[in-house]
Amino acid sequence: MFGLGYQELLLILLIVLILFGATRLPELARSLGSSVKEFKKGVAEVKDEGASEAKKEEEKKA
Repeated sequence: MFGLGYQELLLILLIVLILFGATRLPELARSLGSSVKEFKKGVAEVKDEGASEAKKEEEKKA
């Protein structure tokens, strides 16, 4: 994963734990998860719009 080993990931997790504290980590993880979900949803919508526009252009040419 990104060329990082388990030691580097553990160090990053430890730094995040020190910066934000143990009580805020679940909240941060939840918000990060929902952000990723919304991003994927937006990307899928853009792909669908592009596909429908391409289909309409093909119908006009035919």
